[in-house]
Amino acid sequence: MAAVDWFAHAEVAQPAPATRRPARRTAQRQRPAGTVRSQRRPAQRRVRAHIVWMILFALLLAGVVAVNVAVLRAHVAVSQLDQQREKLEARNQALQSELSAAGSAPRIERAARRLGLVQASAANTSYLNMTSGGR
Repeated sequence: MAAVDWFAHAEVAQPAPATRRPARRTAQRQRPAGTVRSQRRPAQRRVRAHIVWMILFALLLAGVVAVNVAVLRAHVAVSQLDQQREKLEARNQALQSELSAAGSAPRIERAARRLGLVQASAANTSYLNMTSGGR
């Protein structure tokens, strides 16, 4: 660079005035003359939009995982309750069998014989009418 360039007059150092272009008749909004739109803003908006969409997608996936975990926990609880119900039903069956065996006729006959009782013959059996009207 020459020394002359360093000491140039102010008119030379200023940029040339912008020439006005004829106005376009389009549906675009007219900007006031002299404003320059930054190229960084749309890029930042696009990056921000992508970040927002990624965050929303991550939240959606987290929600799906949370629902799946809740369903699995409920399934485990239902399975445990089914197993408990099956055990209780088996125990009830065993108790019913014991009750049936305790009240069976052969068992009662053996207990009566031990006490010295004998079964009455059919010829010696008579029935009483317990209704109030007849004797």
